[in-house]
Amino acid sequence: MQQITARLVDIKNKSVYPARVSFANGKITDIDKVDIDDSSLPYILPGFIDAHVHVESSMLVPAEFARLAVVHGTVGTVNDPHEIANVCGMAGVEFMIENGKTVPFKFNFGAPSCVPATVFETAGATLNADDVDKLLQRDEVKYLTEMMNFPGVLNNDPEVLAKIASAKKVSKPIDGHAPGLRGEAAGIYIAAGISTDHECFTAEEALDKLGYGMKILIREGSAAKNFDALVGLLHEHSDNMMFCSDDKHPDSLAAGHINELCARAVNYGIDVFKVLQAACINPVEHYKLDIGLLQVGDCADFILVSDLKKFEVAQTYIDGELVAENGVSKVKTMPSKIINNFTCTEKKPLDFAFKVASDFNGSMPVMEAIDGQLITNKLTVKMLPQDGEIKSDLENDILKIAVVNRYRDAPVAKGFIKNFGFTEGAIASSVAHDSHNIVVVGVDDESICRAVNLVIAEQGGVSCVQPRVVGDNTNSGNEMVLGLPVAGLMSDQDGYKVAEAYTAIDAMAKSLGSKLSAPFMTLSFMALLVIPHLKLSDLGLFDGDEFRIIG
Repeated sequence: MQQITARLVDIKNKSVYPARVSFANGKITDIDKVDIDDSSLPYILPGFIDAHVHVESSMLVPAEFARLAVVHGTVGTVNDPHEIANVCGMAGVEFMIENGKTVPFKFNFGAPSCVPATVFETAGATLNADDVDKLLQRDEVKYLTEMMNFPGVLNNDPEVLAKIASAKKVSKPIDGHAPGLRGEAAGIYIAAGISTDHECFTAEEALDKLGYGMKILIREGSAAKNFDALVGLLHEHSDNMMFCSDDKHPDSLAAGHINELCARAVNYGIDVFKVLQAACINPVEHYKLDIGLLQVGDCADFILVSDLKKFEVAQTYIDGELVAENGVSKVKTMPSKIINNFTCTEKKPLDFAFKVASDFNGSMPVMEAIDGQLITNKLTVKMLPQDGEIKSDLENDILKIAVVNRYRDAPVAKGFIKNFGFTEGAIASSVAHDSHNIVVVGVDDESICRAVNLVIAEQGGVSCVQPRVVGDNTNSGNEMVLGLPVAGLMSDQDGYKVAEAYTAIDAMAKSLGSKLSAPFMTLSFMALLVIPHLKLSDLGLFDGDEFRIIG
């Protein structure tokens, strides 16, 4: 039997009082109020939960993700493994579940609903309705993951409806993904059984969906940041809101997690009990998670914090085991097997040339990246050819973007993008939602090709190339690559070392001239066709509003 005396935060009853919490064999056995007036006592409260996250985006296998997350008081996550499912199919989902079981952490995986996300790209695998049904039969699979194919829901696509029916059959929640969907269309989507959305980027959109009975997740990840737009809704809607990161790079995870959002929300002026309702209680109740809420008989999953403003975590307990203390994780690094699907071969600079007819003198559709958002603007820009090619226009910050099929050798898809800001070099990544082909942005074809080939040589990863200065014999150029051998998405190495390596390559990318807060994370979403307005897949330029390939 273990005991902890602390100021207990009773979230549901909105009270704080000194208490002695007793626990044994992973369960809370007693909670007794004590007559102690000691302001030095820490606060004890349920652990934090990330209500929607793709662990793969941390570039860490689940066990290493957990190792970093527990330091910040996170005891569990609601995981969508559709990134690895798009690469490796059912074997990828199984890998995530089994790897997560190797550490003391409450991973809760779902059955991916959209693999591939669309038919307008090449993925490494397909999960059909029968596959999804089999996954949902498993007790450890808690929900149907984000239904990105909202046109399929609205148009009664039989395959989409079959997946939804499988979730309803076993009474498991269905996550949503419907950026910008409003009004009657949103009502139809929600009435189909879709229960959450993490894609709202305005309060008006979130209120519209809340009005139809949907739960709204406040997302603050490494690329998409909607906290400021949505946090004010917690004043009136805390019972129907949760916090999530969606996608979080390793350096960002090493720095903080849901605890940071709690601190920001309290600083914003939100009542602390409403903040903790969203951070701790709502995910457990909505997804029916086996995570304790600091009640007698619950799993002993809780944290100790020094105050209810900064939420600096002193200790994290999961099933009664101390897994982190004063910023140090007690979760051990575990060996990980390698699973992958990567077969393309090296490219040549000529593969990236954007050739046009000699009489071409027209306008080009150009993507515009937006810092902190997944959506892109769709621009029409006059671009003049040079020697039969259209090249990057540095003066107007319009660079070449390309997507290389990683599953087989195929022609390279090319386009142009604004707002990356590079004045030299290129960056490339095999983390390219959702099919995870290789996406690259750069100034010149040589740098673009070299960045892609660095990724291919590692069978997946992120790379950065700073070219040699022509005519300068003392400058041999510079390049860096972080290998991600697990599905081309994750490292099998120590999470803190991966975070350091990512910090270094991120700094190098910014040194090329980018003002984006997370260049690699932004790049990873430039092939995500289900987010408007203009994206690039390995099959060509895609108009998200018309939902078709346009070039």
